[in-house]
Amino acid sequence: MSTLDELHERWSREPEYREAYERLGPEFELVRALIEARRRAGMSQAELAARMETTQSAVARLESGRVPPSTRTLERVARATGTRLRIRFDPA
Repeated sequence: MSTLDELHERWSREPEYREAYERLGPEFELVRALIEARRRAGMSQAELAARMETTQSAVARLESGRVPPSTRTLERVARATGTRLRIRFDPA
């Protein structure tokens, strides 16, 4: 069975996949950062949800990338994980 990295590598050879992946890159980065902040804080989704005063399913939706988070939600994640939210614009 292939790992996710192996599948990504194989699919990246296809132009349509590469274009879609690059277009969604910032969303993937945000999801990755959310999950990493929670993991570095040593918390489960349920623990993060409790600190944010929300539900575990809301955290799961946030980490899935299906729900674009508001700045307020990102601030709540930062407070709950003991991190600092920093938003910036980089040159294209």
